[in-house]
Amino acid sequence: MSNHDNEAGKGHQREAGSHPWANNIEFYGFSLTRRTLLKVGAASAATAAITLPHVFAASESAVTPPPEMMQVSLQVNGKHQQLEVDTRTTLLDALRENLHLTGTKKGCDHGQCGACTVIVNGRRINACLTLAVMQQDAEITTIEGLGTPENLHPMQAAFVKHDGYQCGYCTPGQICSSVAVLKEIEMGIPSHVTLDLVSPIQATQDEIRERMSGNICRCGAYSNILAAIEDVAGGQKS
Repeated sequence: MSNHDNEAGKGHQREAGSHPWANNIEFYGFSLTRRTLLKVGAASAATAAITLPHVFAASESAVTPPPEMMQVSLQVNGKHQQLEVDTRTTLLDALRENLHLTGTKKGCDHGQCGACTVIVNGRRINACLTLAVMQQDAEITTIEGLGTPENLHPMQAAFVKHDGYQCGYCTPGQICSSVAVLKEIEMGIPSHVTLDLVSPIQATQDEIRERMSGNICRCGAYSNILAAIEDVAGGQKS
């Protein structure tokens, strides 16, 4: 058979719709028939149909367990409070969400701004950094427990007198911290800038600034806050 006849035969096959690779794919040493391709596809579909339900069942079984609740007893602003809280609840959230004492503010929620400062057993702490269940039977004072509009605490009155606030969001934490700062100085607890550890500590501007450095005022009312604290400190001396 001549070359012309061979080409004519191949052309006849193409015209009949039979591509040279239709029945046998040979490419870079890879051979796959149509029948084999259909078998592999059917097997893959069957495997997926069998395994996927098991995968979904395993993911559904890995659910988050319910929160662990715990009873906690607190003495807040002179009143006994019995709460049942999630063990992950911070003291800040317990005060705001459970007791509705919203004077204590949530600022950064990372212990960096001091807006949530409260007094626990006579010492100031950031309420966002401690769990409520860690304060079992603790005596807690919030801004609501320091004074009332009719009977202000001296520090509250000094903040009003010296305009120690602007937006007021940080003010509850500032006031609670200020009250605790003067108590720390009175008890002789040194700070980073205390030079004389033998003599009584004085409420100097440097001492007050250092001790109040954890309370941030984004409005920048620091000079007025300092004046308010100095006013109360001077009154305590006299």
